[in-house]
Amino acid sequence: MSEPVLSVRNLRLDIPTGAGTLHAVRGIDFDLERGETLCIVGESGSGKSLTSLAIMDLLSKRIERKADKLVFDGTDLTKAGAKKMRALRGDRMAMIFQEPMTSLNPAYTIGDQLMEALLLHRKVGKAEARRRAVELLEKVGITGAERRLSQYPHQLSGGLRQRVMIAMALMCEPELIIADEPTTALDVTIQAQILRLLVDLTREMNVAMILITHDLGVVARVADKVAVMYAGELVETGTAKKVFDAPMHPYTRGLLRCIPVPGKTERGSELGSIPGIVPSLVGKVSGCVFRTRCEEATEACRGEIPYRESAEGRHNFRCVHETGRRAGVEEPA
Repeated sequence: MSEPVLSVRNLRLDIPTGAGTLHAVRGIDFDLERGETLCIVGESGSGKSLTSLAIMDLLSKRIERKADKLVFDGTDLTKAGAKKMRALRGDRMAMIFQEPMTSLNPAYTIGDQLMEALLLHRKVGKAEARRRAVELLEKVGITGAERRLSQYPHQLSGGLRQRVMIAMALMCEPELIIADEPTTALDVTIQAQILRLLVDLTREMNVAMILITHDLGVVARVADKVAVMYAGELVETGTAKKVFDAPMHPYTRGLLRCIPVPGKTERGSELGSIPGIVPSLVGKVSGCVFRTRCEEATEACRGEIPYRESAEGRHNFRCVHETGRRAGVEEPA
């Protein structure tokens, strides 16, 4: 079996504050293969975006990044200097940010911003870079691509700007794309188009993708693998089918109860909710961080929390309860 394009082990991010050290991300582990889409899901403040910025080495200098392993296609990112990371970003690793209007420079044309990465990382002339920019704008579904190159970001709609961001990420044919909630600022119909476009393009080009979102409906449509994140740690990981068919962690089940199910959820009925608030991660963090909001919590939840594997394998969850039976979820055969 080939090596993963990205391998992460025990990633930790600590932020110094006046009240003590904030342990924003703790013990993140995952592997990502070429052509796979990994969706990292969780509520706001769980550490999803920080994890992506840590991989790209775009964190504030105040944040301390540690990892037992953080390897991208044979390159140890924990030892890569600023020059090496600049060479990787935009070339072999690309990122699509949440808000395209603030990610695109309003002072430069779309063409200049698209061509910049290719001119920087490849030995090509402006004519070749322009041809590539037009090709990718057409590929992401933008009509009149040649004309768009001379336009500025404010002259495009939100959906078109996000398509430009996707084209920009693909300019150098990267091996990894990180998309940080790329459809949050768009209306529902445009969201669906952008997501389908992203998934189709990454599979066509055999690109690995990390999609960060808080929308489990999105995850169900596009993910190969799912990582559920809560308060800085992954509480459940596995294939999308296994996580949705037999969620093992109480937090995952709580999230799923919040989603209306077509044909099952009655009109006007109350959706599920997760009571309480996310605990502080400043200072020492021990036990299960979800226990203050969990209906299944016991005294054992205050101790060390094992990382278990389901009976079928390749489906892991961090919980003292071995199966999902307590919440009425049948144990996988």
